[in-house]
Amino acid sequence: MTELPASPRVSPAASLSPLHSPLRLSDEVRDALARRTPVVALESTIIAHGLPRPRNLQVARELEDLVRAAGAVPATVAVLDGVPHIGLGKEALDRVANDTTLRKLGFRDLAPALATGVSGATTVSGTAFLAARAGIRVFATGGLGGVHREWVTTQDESADLGLLSRTRITVVCAGVKSILDVPATLERLETLGVAVLGFRTAEFPGFYLTRSGRPVDWTVREASEVADVMRAQDALGGLDSALIVANPVPEAEQLDPALHDRVLAEALAAAEREGVTGQATTPFLLSYLTERTGGASLEANLAAVRGNVRLAAEIATHWASAGEGRK
Repeated sequence: MTELPASPRVSPAASLSPLHSPLRLSDEVRDALARRTPVVALESTIIAHGLPRPRNLQVARELEDLVRAAGAVPATVAVLDGVPHIGLGKEALDRVANDTTLRKLGFRDLAPALATGVSGATTVSGTAFLAARAGIRVFATGGLGGVHREWVTTQDESADLGLLSRTRITVVCAGVKSILDVPATLERLETLGVAVLGFRTAEFPGFYLTRSGRPVDWTVREASEVADVMRAQDALGGLDSALIVANPVPEAEQLDPALHDRVLAEALAAAEREGVTGQATTPFLLSYLTERTGGASLEANLAAVRGNVRLAAEIATHWASAGEGRK
């Protein structure tokens, strides 16, 4: 792809004095941003709420190690005692993995959490906002939230989508969680002006599955091409929307599609039968899938996250090597 000149646009994070910022950056992350070396943001909800203990801490360390092995600096994000941390030391990471009182914090929860001294793990929306606020451009996660099934009745849509429509960050993910309405989510992303790139795929990934059956409009083959698109975003200016890089789980590591479809149908029927609604729906369905697939859905999820983290580190490296960084 043709390289475009870097934009002189200044990010809000770069213009803030550290004395006036509520963020606490680890020394490692602060140094990397100052030197404009690659940094990858990681969410903490998967650690605190998405995995069983003690495996959650093992996975948290593994993901950070994958970022470092690729030559980048990991910045796991969480709020501890009302302070947003961008990059966690060993003790803080242990706390996120083992403190059962940690809340789940999306973007809308951040101000109340800061004001009341609450601790919590950050979701995609919370992590994306705080990472961008710190000057980090690349973020790796498992799957995005999106439009829920039966939206016409429930009007249930993840806050991830709205936040990403107004936050300049590149999010590497394996699509959106397959318990959601994938076609409606893609339509919503289009409406919100959020660009989606398929990484070496012409089909949008299905989170646990390599393919969702839905096409993507743009396909890139190399991490350097993603960095080109990021530079093009800045050169164009305009709305500070995110860039979604949809990276499929390897076919050999996906959940068996027939098993996925059968168990998901059972999970949706069980949720309706038991009257599960609202915020309880997603954890109920994910837990049902994990249990009824004998843990296979969890392994597919982790395979996807590992691949996303590796790709995010590669993208961040190309972004930094071109002289990009906090601007």
